[in-house]
Amino acid sequence: MSAPERTPDEAAPLLEVRDLRKVFASGGWLAGGHRVRVHAVDTVSFILRSGETLGLVGETGSGKSTVGRLVLRLVEPTAGRIRLDGEDLTALSTREMRRRRREVQMVFQDPYGSLDPRMKVGALVAEPMVVHGTWRGAGRERVAEVVHKVGLHEGHLDRYPHEFSGGQRQRIGIARAMALRPRVLVLDEPVSALDVSIQAQIINLLRDLQQESGMGFLFIAHDLAVVRHVSDRVAVMYLGRIVEIGPRDAIYRAPAHPYTLSLLSAVPVPEASAARVRNRVVLHGEIGSATRLPEGCRFHPRCYLARLKAREGGVPTVEHEGDRLPEVCVRRDPEAVELAPGHEAACHFPEGVGGRSEVAERAMDFASGG
Repeated sequence: MSAPERTPDEAAPLLEVRDLRKVFASGGWLAGGHRVRVHAVDTVSFILRSGETLGLVGETGSGKSTVGRLVLRLVEPTAGRIRLDGEDLTALSTREMRRRRREVQMVFQDPYGSLDPRMKVGALVAEPMVVHGTWRGAGRERVAEVVHKVGLHEGHLDRYPHEFSGGQRQRIGIARAMALRPRVLVLDEPVSALDVSIQAQIINLLRDLQQESGMGFLFIAHDLAVVRHVSDRVAVMYLGRIVEIGPRDAIYRAPAHPYTLSLLSAVPVPEASAARVRNRVVLHGEIGSATRLPEGCRFHPRCYLARLKAREGGVPTVEHEGDRLPEVCVRRDPEAVELAPGHEAACHFPEGVGGRSEVAERAMDFASGG
């Protein structure tokens, strides 16, 4: 099920996101009369090429779903640029954006919640074409075509969503998104609510559709086992930021950020012997609050590598909330560093994680209580 990797220079960007930010004003108030602000997405940048899948992963609350909605401008960005074929979507009016939105479509996590239960399947798939004015002429033929491509048949067009299984409803959602022949498909946890066997069917379906059409996929998920099968490149988000991005094999074989390593250590291993010898990195505490971002590196309150570095010495340290940590981690937000072509990590000590280095082994022993 592995997807073939592409080199970074193989094609020009189809979608380019630069320094994307989204700050929400919540209903709460701070002392002094200031509104509580939620920093959901903070200076996120990436590119997506035709025929490529970029996996966007992270814990719940990391901001990955907000990124997907920003790309479609279902949520308006606070700052940053989103370019589709070089055109800045953030500079378009509502009318102009409607013209381009047909080229960027979305498949949602809950296939039932995203489908109007009062509409039959034929009307659900046809609705985007009616809205965008492409129904006249070959609309009926296009509905039949996309329904067939997703593994359903014309007899399903006269039925309601509640008459289908979860996997079938997700196929309907994919058919609906495909009706307009989009260039980019944003997939927000498209298989997380499905059984494992159905997940494989949907993933294989998406791969076939991509190979046939050349679409770019932004695949949002928290399951790294699924992401490994579908992605060409992987971006790891933590508390609104991309902390590591690179080719799939580089991320999985030689992670350069301690958060990436902790996520990978939690992926189930089928071989019992491998599971026994592999250290499990257990992070302390929950993901931080987007309303109160920590100073310095936003991962440092949970970072086992920072604690190991402070314990082993060789770096200036400070006392911070009962822990001794490297001063650089507490005081300065790390810049993304390119470790190899296309592989970047925002960490003050990226050399301490990658591959099976001695430092990586010590870090994992330390994190697992060894």
